Amino acid sequence: MSRLYTRTGDAGETSLLGGVRLSKNDHRFELIGSLDELNAHIGAARAQLRDVRPASPAGGRKTQDARDIDEALDLIQRDLFVIGAYLAEPVLPETGPITAERIAALEQQIDRWDSEAGQLVAFILPGGTIGAAHLHVARAVCRRSERALTTLATTLEVAPTVCTYVNRLSDALFAAARVVNARAGVPESTWSGKDAL
Repeated sequence: MSRLYTRTGDAGETSLLGGVRLSKNDHRFELIGSLDELNAHIGAARAQLRDVRPASPAGGRKTQDARDIDEALDLIQRDLFVIGAYLAEPVLPETGPITAERIAALEQQIDRWDSEAGQLVAFILPGGTIGAAHLHVARAVCRRSERALTTLATTLEVAPTVCTYVNRLSDALFAAARVVNARAGVPESTWSGKDAL
């Protein structure tokens, strides 16, 4: 196995696939790095979810564990790697790696989680369980990634499905955080806008 370090980035440049060298502050690397950070936060959430057993709600309704959420997050992490590889191409392929069917599947997952978590009646404060808190951090990093993607799209032709997927992903992470808290029996802290400043 080769060494983990190469010393080729010591002067502030790194490579796209195929060896094209660019400055590390290039918009493309800002986005790829942000997506990597997002993936790491999702990984932290998954690690926490594996250690948690659901609580029984007051009504005695049987709750599910988090295996389905973990599986969905695993697929999302794989999608993020595929998007990162796409963005590392010297010339972005016209057809992105994310299909309309994959976006539709993510939207269906959002709808299921949203239905399970219940109607949203106010803004909620990020938090609750540790797993949900990690998902809220991931959601915020996803929004930052989307802003970086929008910036990149002003100079490069980015496949529309990639933009749509990243936009939808922040909604999925929000819905997942709500479901994690609901299954754990942890109530959401709300903000109504009437709180004193």
